Amino acid sequence: MQLRDKLYIGGRWVPSASSALIDVYSASTEEVIGRVPMGTADDANAAVAAARAALDAWSRTAPTERAAYLAKIHDGLKARADEIARTISAEVGTPLKMAQRIQAFLPQSSFALYARLATEYAFEEQIGNSLVVREAVGVVAAITPWNYPLHQIAAKVAPALAAGCTVVLKPSEIAPLNAFILAEIIHDAGLPAGVFNLISGTGASVGETLVLHPDVDMVSFTGSTRAGKRISELAAGTVKRVALELGGKSASVVLDDADLPAAIKTTVNVCFLNSGQTCNALTRLLVSEARYEEAANLAVEVAKTFNVGDPLVGEAKLGPLVSAAQRDRVRAYIRKGIEEGAQLLLGGADAPEGLPKGYYVKPTVFGNVKASSTIAQEEIFGPVLSIIPFKDEEDAIRIANGTVYGLAAAVWSGDEARAQRVARRLRAGQVDINGGGFNIQAPFGGYKQSGRGRELGKYGLEEFLEYKSLQTRAAKSA
Repeated sequence: MQLRDKLYIGGRWVPSASSALIDVYSASTEEVIGRVPMGTADDANAAVAAARAALDAWSRTAPTERAAYLAKIHDGLKARADEIARTISAEVGTPLKMAQRIQAFLPQSSFALYARLATEYAFEEQIGNSLVVREAVGVVAAITPWNYPLHQIAAKVAPALAAGCTVVLKPSEIAPLNAFILAEIIHDAGLPAGVFNLISGTGASVGETLVLHPDVDMVSFTGSTRAGKRISELAAGTVKRVALELGGKSASVVLDDADLPAAIKTTVNVCFLNSGQTCNALTRLLVSEARYEEAANLAVEVAKTFNVGDPLVGEAKLGPLVSAAQRDRVRAYIRKGIEEGAQLLLGGADAPEGLPKGYYVKPTVFGNVKASSTIAQEEIFGPVLSIIPFKDEEDAIRIANGTVYGLAAAVWSGDEARAQRVARRLRAGQVDINGGGFNIQAPFGGYKQSGRGRELGKYGLEEFLEYKSLQTRAAKSA
């Protein structure tokens, strides 16, 4: 068991103002695998003070020097990749091989990317008699989720540091152990004291203190839309910048001329990635009425390949959900789908056989789902696919855009120009066309209630920068 009894504030490991600890549970065994401090408002205030004290010197550090620190952190993450993958696999339930490819690798990629961008990005530009500079927004509170815990941390911390900001990180109390590994790596990299600070705790005890704090210049939050709305309300009092990456109900639009087997296989794979605990999961499969039966049969066959089991042992493709509360929530949605008349094609709300412990849910596929139904409108965050028939292209676009979310989508067509045309009409922050892959250099974020602002690439760096114009008097002509 990992016992983490100190917080990282001002370049030192220090005890919390409270002796209380938070239990961290294994998603597969339901046993306590670690404990972290239950941080307090006093701890949060101390971390903000440390970040504020470090801001002036760090923001004036040359970008090349900041890049060198980021490169050292990348190297540290790479050296401890196996430990990170196992830790997150235990905390979240991601199958180990997938945790190595995604949960451990993507954070490395983010630090490498921003080490490069810090040296390449144009922080200054001459416009007429004005020197336009981009400088750090200030002290950043990064509040991160549990589903891709270290990836989401890196997607905030790396660009914030590259921009010259100082950071107070509050990771999810459900999966915080990986954040402590990062703090150790950052300490070993020699980052100046106070530039990065780590406070574990709950949203009520630490998160809201950070959001309300007058010395916090920006909040970068990833999580539920409900929590994002609360953060926006609290942050309005100090008019601080708020970046939000929230929920999704992403549609995969499979047009009638698409390569159906390829489209269905990829859609199901993306829907069930990380046991469906992915904000941009393709949870709505939209298919033409003429090809519905074929598509439904293919979806069931692909879903059957997702064997459920221990994420740390064997070849399971589908691990547990992160907690008992999440498991119960997903099972309630499955029951709701049945109650509202959707056709259960595979899975269901019962526990998988042979797994007496762990927060497991069967891979579930619903057919003939009404676009207005609960399971087609609300984010479930579990391995549940809804297949929705559409009449024609216009109907497909209407259905795809017919939720409060707009994080991601996919379009499939044998005609690339047609796919591009439909993709441009979808109200989503990123649209995969015919299986286009994830790009860490492209902006990630959503429309509507999926949030505001963008992460990753140069766009993620710019979220942490302010514009300043320095006007000079024009030189007199001779």
